[in-house]
Amino acid sequence: MNKQELVAAIAKDTGLSKAASEKAVNAFTNAVTKELKKKGKVALVGFGTFDVTKRAAREGRNPQTGAKIKIAATNAPRFKAGKALKEAVNGKKK
Repeated sequence: MNKQELVAAIAKDTGLSKAASEKAVNAFTNAVTKELKKKGKVALVGFGTFDVTKRAAREGRNPQTGAKIKIAATNAPRFKAGKALKEAVNGKKK
């Protein structure tokens, strides 16, 4: 499912217009992005948690030449699924 398909599904389920649904999706993604930029987290009980994890600097290899390269430390966004989402995906009912 891409963004436009998500917007259409939200519009269908809520009765909102596609324009209003797209604004809601954009507002959600912007809010999550802003919080993660501040190294915070967004927890949606039952659905999951968005947070930031640190990746340490490390040494890697160029796959074409085999030469060693330095990979800088970075912050990476992460999503951890909540219990209700895991159960829904696995077909279990509460």
